Amino acid sequence: MIFSEDEVERYARHLVLSEVGGPGQQALKRARVLIVGAGGVGSPAALYLAAAGVGTLGLIDDDVVGLSNLQRQIAFSTAEIGRPKVEAAAQRLGGLNPHVAVETFVERLTLDNAAARVAAFDIVLDGTDDFQTRLWVNAACVASGKPLVSGALGRWSGQVGVFAGRPCYQCLTPEIPPDAETCSRVGVVGALAGVIGSMAALETIKLITGAGEALTGRLLLYDGLAGAARTVRVGADPHCPVCGG
Repeated sequence: MIFSEDEVERYARHLVLSEVGGPGQQALKRARVLIVGAGGVGSPAALYLAAAGVGTLGLIDDDVVGLSNLQRQIAFSTAEIGRPKVEAAAQRLGGLNPHVAVETFVERLTLDNAAARVAAFDIVLDGTDDFQTRLWVNAACVASGKPLVSGALGRWSGQVGVFAGRPCYQCLTPEIPPDAETCSRVGVVGALAGVIGSMAALETIKLITGAGEALTGRLLLYDGLAGAARTVRVGADPHCPVCGG
């Protein structure tokens, strides 16, 4: 795989980085990453993955840009209010890096389409704020053997985890919490989305390039108010209906 002069200069800081270099940058260019949800987590994650040179990004979201999104979803502008998020994001990503192909799906990820969407990509980054969607994404990833990078946030805290086989996301969240909080209900500080989205993008880049140690089977918990973070290991549930047994 040959890089153009533009790409050599564009990725210069990666190419001199010992953990990435030419082979890692080539792996990024070959990679296909599906981002589920172009919101608080998916928006900054998409920008950094495009900037990093991921060859193909898939964006799936059925929502349109709203005024309240602009406090944290930095891929969009005021002029794009009312426009489908994936279309607005695709244009922004193309402007950031014309070497990245963007595939858009103006739809929700559901039980019916999850398998087909996930199967077409190498890695899935889930940034949705709906537990049912997260479980569908997880089941599709386990069934197709695709790594899942999961990012979530609310109020002043967030989490990022990587799941590949066992344990899976459903081992962490066996059932949908009856009192599940959403950003629209409890609020979220805007800059937190950048922190968690960037962490999710970083874990994705590590998986693609093989750099360092990914958060596989672990969960990084970030407390923005305290300025503290800790990492916990996720145990595999032997009775998990998705990956158990």
